[in-house]
Amino acid sequence: MHTEATTSVVNTSRLGSVLLVSIDHPPVNALSVDVRRGLLAAVQEADADAGVAAVLIVGAGRAFIAGADIREFGKPPMAPSLPELCSRIEACSKPVVVAIHGPALGGGLEVALSAHYRLAMPDARLGLPEVLLGLLPGAGGTQRAPRLMGVKPALEMMLSGRHLGAGEALALGLIDRLGEGTDVLAAGLAYANALVASGAGVRPTRAADAALADKAASQAALEALKADTAKKTPGLFSPLKIIEAVQGALDLPFDEAVALERQLFLQCLDSPQRAGLVHAFFAEREVAKSPETRNAKPRAIDSVGVIGGGTMGAGIAVAVLNAGLPVTMVERDDASIARGRANVEKVYDGLVAKGRMTPDAKAAVMARFSGSTSYDALAQADLVIEAVFEEMGVKKAVFAELDRVCKPGAVLATNTSYLDIDEIAASVSRPQDVVGLHFFSPANIMKLLEIVVPAQVSADVVATAFDLAKKLKKVPVRAGVCDGFIGNRMLAVYRATADHLLEDGASPYQVDAAAREFGYPMGPFQVADLAGGDIGWATRKRKAATRNPEARYVQIADRLCERGWFGQKTGRGYYLYPEGARAGTPDDEVLAIIDAERQRAGTTPRPFSNEEIMRRYLAAMVN
Repeated sequence: MHTEATTSVVNTSRLGSVLLVSIDHPPVNALSVDVRRGLLAAVQEADADAGVAAVLIVGAGRAFIAGADIREFGKPPMAPSLPELCSRIEACSKPVVVAIHGPALGGGLEVALSAHYRLAMPDARLGLPEVLLGLLPGAGGTQRAPRLMGVKPALEMMLSGRHLGAGEALALGLIDRLGEGTDVLAAGLAYANALVASGAGVRPTRAADAALADKAASQAALEALKADTAKKTPGLFSPLKIIEAVQGALDLPFDEAVALERQLFLQCLDSPQRAGLVHAFFAEREVAKSPETRNAKPRAIDSVGVIGGGTMGAGIAVAVLNAGLPVTMVERDDASIARGRANVEKVYDGLVAKGRMTPDAKAAVMARFSGSTSYDALAQADLVIEAVFEEMGVKKAVFAELDRVCKPGAVLATNTSYLDIDEIAASVSRPQDVVGLHFFSPANIMKLLEIVVPAQVSADVVATAFDLAKKLKKVPVRAGVCDGFIGNRMLAVYRATADHLLEDGASPYQVDAAAREFGYPMGPFQVADLAGGDIGWATRKRKAATRNPEARYVQIADRLCERGWFGQKTGRGYYLYPEGARAGTPDDEVLAIIDAERQRAGTTPRPFSNEEIMRRYLAAMVN
């Protein structure tokens, strides 16, 4: 028997005794009200039809369900709600199977968790990333995920917002089977038919209890993660609410725990943090648009060159390698190439040590990395990113070499933080190919990528830069040519305020602690040590002749740089970094330098509370 029914976004058809339910809501099958209504109707259809032995839910296109429909954000909720839908799927009298390909995120994964059986294709990505929007999974995710995979992995997934691959999800118990090949419908139908043939019945996730059987171990894992969360994300609202909801999974009957989850979800929904994070979410989507991406086709980028193997150059190389592209690094001599390679390998060695990468995977990535002391090695590169010292003469010398060796049509990018890219572009015979790609340190981690658009650049080069940002999983922001572009102009304001606080009586360690207590992952002086003090010092020296002599200028950072204390890269900055340590320790000599500078400036130090520090800090940013 083969019958079909269709709504605008959910289609049903009978394939033998299996009711196929296909979600077709491009581009990512988001859970709009019409999708929810269509899924509810399909489950009701299955319950009412004696000829249906099982239900198979799949997503059309490139995704299963990628989450909520952002077009409904801020609108009044419409029935059925997602919790109601998930409860109804779980209560279906026929086995419900989901076959997942592509993303199954947020509400999409909650739909999958409410089904009785789960298959995922190799390209599947599963996660509950609501924490990134200041929310928690509000349709049973905090209750069903721990019942399948245990408290520790479930909380780690929800608190980080991380996506799991299909293999990891299978190993953790989140799914039941790994599909083969690329045909999700064929794999799902084969699984559903096998379940029918074996007489498998319904298997509601709410009744699963094996992963929570060891109550003491589950509670210990929860307490450890609670302490870690309070330490790493102080002041954030939703992470602790997620933990509270999972505590309900340990302490309460399922229905009561789901009611608690809903209560906590609504608390998060009313939180100003949620409003701010949702604003940031939409802002990141908006800034990724540019006139050039609408009107020009990006150039193909299949190979990338990086000039410089220091902290920034190595970070850029890692970001590009992570995107699957080959990288050729050019440095001035063999020793510098060896250091650059070591800087790149150090990142992957850290991942291997943490169990997040296998040695074989590291070897495969490093096989795409090569180094050379000759610019000729870049003759066939599609894109070259310069990351050398922040001095115009040095930059122009590099671009003269790139102009000489690079093939026609190669994109020539500078990572300058402050310098005039129009001047750099004017120094070569192909200014239309020159663009700014300003990464932030560490470049393999920080999401922001400023795309700086000089006057003579061609539209397809800008489109290429935005396309590269997408491949590197960065948030691209279009900037004009000006001193410091966007990010560093903002950083300069809060950094000046932080310097004023030092001269007025606070210590760098108190300022950093106040910022972390407020919710920043790092304080301004930790950031300075991470980025490297030499960059800002070069900029300050460049601007010295034009600086307003009446403006307040704190010289503490200059005193550190004069000693060669540039931060982590030199083992000493505002903090001490013994033997390459990433976490610094306070330095009494720095405090002595600060005290001497206060005396030189004629400043009488006074005590500051953390609250006053943050008031001054934030007021400077706002204004």
